[in-house]
Amino acid sequence: MSKTITEFSGRNRFLSNFYKSPMEVEGVRYPTVEHFYQAQKTLDAELRKQIADIPTPSHAKRHGRTVWLRPGWENIKNEIMLQGLRLKFVGTPLATLLLNTGDAELIEGNTWGDTYWGVCNGVGENMLGKLLMQVRDEIRKEIHNEDVQMRK
Repeated sequence: MSKTITEFSGRNRFLSNFYKSPMEVEGVRYPTVEHFYQAQKTLDAELRKQIADIPTPSHAKRHGRTVWLRPGWENIKNEIMLQGLRLKFVGTPLATLLLNTGDAELIEGNTWGDTYWGVCNGVGENMLGKLLMQVRDEIRKEIHNEDVQMRK
């Protein structure tokens, strides 16, 4: 029987986009997925660097709400989030933690009303949870394929 993880806090904090997970993209080092995601809202390279340097993910998120959105943002935002999650988990020590969630449904439960990326009061699309589960499946398949190759 699989369980459900409904909060990205406590021992499951690593699932949060605010969790420290340094990544470098196009020469810019982002301290968290949140910094990366907010920076990708703009095509301005200098503004991306400024967002990457913001001290906390919550401040980066707040700043991201003020930028002029790049063309087609609504059509690519899920792919950008997926890219950030892959950078965070694939080939990093955090992959093991993600795999250790087993087959649990991952739900980004929140109290701040985010019904796109998460679920609030039982309502929401839970896109972050869905993308995390997709990355978990991708890591599993990659490990399986490596095991098969080693046996040949």
